[in-house]
Amino acid sequence: MKAKAMLDEFKMGGEFQHLLLRYTQALITQISQTAVCNRLHSVEQRLCRWLLMTHDRSDSDQLDMTHEFISNMLGVRREGVTVAAHRLQESGMISYMRGHIKILDREMLLAHVCECYGVVKSEHMRLLG
Repeated sequence: MKAKAMLDEFKMGGEFQHLLLRYTQALITQISQTAVCNRLHSVEQRLCRWLLMTHDRSDSDQLDMTHEFISNMLGVRREGVTVAAHRLQESGMISYMRGHIKILDREMLLAHVCECYGVVKSEHMRLLG
């Protein structure tokens, strides 16, 4: 969509504007909560949050992402992701091999994740359904 067409539609103040404003609020909540999460929670909990959020938007239990990519998303060293992924694998929550992560036990991930996942998810559902 061209920027001008989008801006013109937004200025009309209808459903499109309301949707974009709700999306913006959901995104601001996610950004803010992630900043708090990065400061307060363990790499393991943050990895669980990232895996669950990615799984929510995926049609599969198989997620393709490298430790390098995850470390960039979580703002930690790659070695920290390796240790956290190994712990989750030992606990039976995931299997991981060379950039391929498979969610084995979503319920265990949910039990292990920090409250940040639920805060972001419920705000997203409230605003966007």
